[in-house]
Amino acid sequence: MKNYFSSDFKLGILGGGQLGRMLLTETQKFDIHTSILDSNKNAPCAEICNHFEIGDLLDFDAVYNFGKTVDVLTIEIENVNIDALDKLESEGLTIYPKPKNLRVIQSKASQKNFYFDHKIPTAPFSHFAYLEELVLCLESEIINFPFVWKAARFGYDGNGVKIVRNFSDLDTLPNVECITEQLIPFKNELAVIVARNTDGETKTYPVVEMEFHPEANQVEYVICPARIGESVAKKAQKVALKVVEKLDFVGLLAVEMFQTETNEILVNEVAPRPHNSGHYSIEASYINQFEQHLRSILNLPLGNTESKVAGIMVNLVGEEGFSGDVVYQNINNILKIDGVTPHIYGKKETRPFRKMGHVTIVNKDIDTARKIAQKVKETIRVISK
Repeated sequence: MKNYFSSDFKLGILGGGQLGRMLLTETQKFDIHTSILDSNKNAPCAEICNHFEIGDLLDFDAVYNFGKTVDVLTIEIENVNIDALDKLESEGLTIYPKPKNLRVIQSKASQKNFYFDHKIPTAPFSHFAYLEELVLCLESEIINFPFVWKAARFGYDGNGVKIVRNFSDLDTLPNVECITEQLIPFKNELAVIVARNTDGETKTYPVVEMEFHPEANQVEYVICPARIGESVAKKAQKVALKVVEKLDFVGLLAVEMFQTETNEILVNEVAPRPHNSGHYSIEASYINQFEQHLRSILNLPLGNTESKVAGIMVNLVGEEGFSGDVVYQNINNILKIDGVTPHIYGKKETRPFRKMGHVTIVNKDIDTARKIAQKVKETIRVISK
């Protein structure tokens, strides 16, 4: 077995945001040398990794040249130059998740086609090369209102997603490649994180439930365990495992799903990396998602995914009406509450709805944890000077 610990081994990460920052806690725990590429010189990882390089993740040369300096390459964001990864892989570099997986996942259109081809349950959809094509189909009544519009590329945290109910809703949409999905009535939005190493060892985390902000379409709360029946939970885990198996995926995959009114499970989309829906695991699980990501891409034995205690995560996002140097107001008040742990992402400037941190609440009782989470959400404010 290769010696990753206190050695000359170099792990490369494409992306230096908050996910990379939390991953660095684990690489530092194991004393694994970590190099990071990001376009922002003030990225959350910039000052705390072993080596930081400035470069555009979508630029072929930046990604290729960075990849030549490391022994294993991984990502903390999927919007990277895949052609460079293909070339690096052909030259023998170990890259997880695999470039072929990222090629499928980068585009919501190819994701949806993948689910359809492999009989993975998902909402009915249509694919359009540009907005005018969608408008023509609506005028010809080939598709009908209402529907969910999604940009095929570069959507995140609710950006690039809109519920369209009439023609006027189309006015604010960009003229880009997109998909439309049937608007499905659902009871819950769920997520399952699956880890798989190169030996094929696979483990799933408990199903979590996600509560969304009604305006920003961002996750406000992640609740673990999800408040659902055991049969629904097993069905969700089974579907997530099928996605991992059909992708032949190595690494950590977060599978977001809908639980319909009739308790069917439909895959919404996946993220090939540690994910917002797994942040609770830092305090609540035996092995958190970031350590598990490392274990999976380095082909180490996977850790225990069970929870030690119920956990709820509250996202800290910039408050509306505030932009500039960040201030975390009333943070002392939440630190007085038992079981509450804030994580600040190191972004110096706030803006409306920007993810600035999260808070985990752990408690033996999930309902008590949820009440405390509400109190935390109402108490702390992310504002500017």
